[in-house]
Amino acid sequence: MSARTDTALQLLVSPTTTAGTRPKFPRDEAGFLAELKRRADAYFKETGKSERDCWRMYLKTAVILAWLATSYSLLVFAALTVWLAVPLSISFALAISAVGFSIQHDGGHHAYSRFAWINRLAALSLDLIGASSYLWKWKHVVFHHTYPNVHGQDTDLAVGPVARLAPQQPRRWFHRWQHLYLWLLYAVTASVWHLYGDFRDVAAGKIGPHKIPRPKGWDLVVFLGGKALSLGLLWGVPMLIHEWWVVLAFYAVVTAVVGVTLTVVFQLAHCVEGAEFPNPADGGHKMEDAWAVHQVQTTVDFARGSWTLCWLLGGLNFQVVHHLFPRVCHIHYPALSRIIEEACGEFGVQYTAHRTFLAGIVSHFRWLRQMGRPQTVPIS
Repeated sequence: MSARTDTALQLLVSPTTTAGTRPKFPRDEAGFLAELKRRADAYFKETGKSERDCWRMYLKTAVILAWLATSYSLLVFAALTVWLAVPLSISFALAISAVGFSIQHDGGHHAYSRFAWINRLAALSLDLIGASSYLWKWKHVVFHHTYPNVHGQDTDLAVGPVARLAPQQPRRWFHRWQHLYLWLLYAVTASVWHLYGDFRDVAAGKIGPHKIPRPKGWDLVVFLGGKALSLGLLWGVPMLIHEWWVVLAFYAVVTAVVGVTLTVVFQLAHCVEGAEFPNPADGGHKMEDAWAVHQVQTTVDFARGSWTLCWLLGGLNFQVVHHLFPRVCHIHYPALSRIIEEACGEFGVQYTAHRTFLAGIVSHFRWLRQMGRPQTVPIS
């Protein structure tokens, strides 16, 4: 089996630490995934391009890291007025987001290189910017990518009572206004992950409803070391130069921009109109559609015509491609999306995409409002 698809598929048959019985996907009798793989293989063979170890990705990494270092250095050591500090804070926050979208994301999915140590090094950039590559592997690669938009399995939906993102989740009276207040809460997500959420998950040995093994050995060293390094860079070094309250104020600005940017981009892929939220059939033990069909029907693209957004977001405006071929470098997403959309049309699989970034945001707003109303859309 190709390395492009085996990550998620192996999780379907491999034991995990998740409590209870996880639903299974039926066999792909129509051969949809096999045909997608055949066409993707043909693309790489005809173009002579490599799935990973792309020179454009290495160049992009250098540009992003230079952007990150320059923004940080100017903000901490050269910004003497608010008028300089604010735009530099925003630049620094967007550089942090670019590290997350591009470098760590490809590394964490083993899509950066054919060499495991390079992928690991790229994935560790997440610890540099304050999160945890260890927890992200479980939360994102395992639980989210295997069961996107499946209530009780996809941890991206398990954000607590503050939000209702899926029709299967209970509605509370205050969800009536979630389409308004959640945008403000998005701004604190990055600081919560950094200072509290990751420590809570490690201490509990649990992410959402799923148990996970607590990090040990080098995993624990990386987790604690990453937290110490990021706090030292974001708090310690700046406080040697600036007043503590100034440092905390701009930490809030930076993490607010990071939180909104990361959360909104990931929400536009699944918590929007057009994305399905299927229920497992047969008492919760079997999904209705095959794995590849499920990935397409629960995922939505946006702004596929924007080269700039594709570069800044690490190709995550092409989420359908990413969910089907998570181990392919995101440099190839635009070309593969056209191949996948054509195959979807032939197999009768709904491929959904919003034309612009703004259209995706509006759709997410409408979905939140719909989920907050007493009567919601029927569950798929």
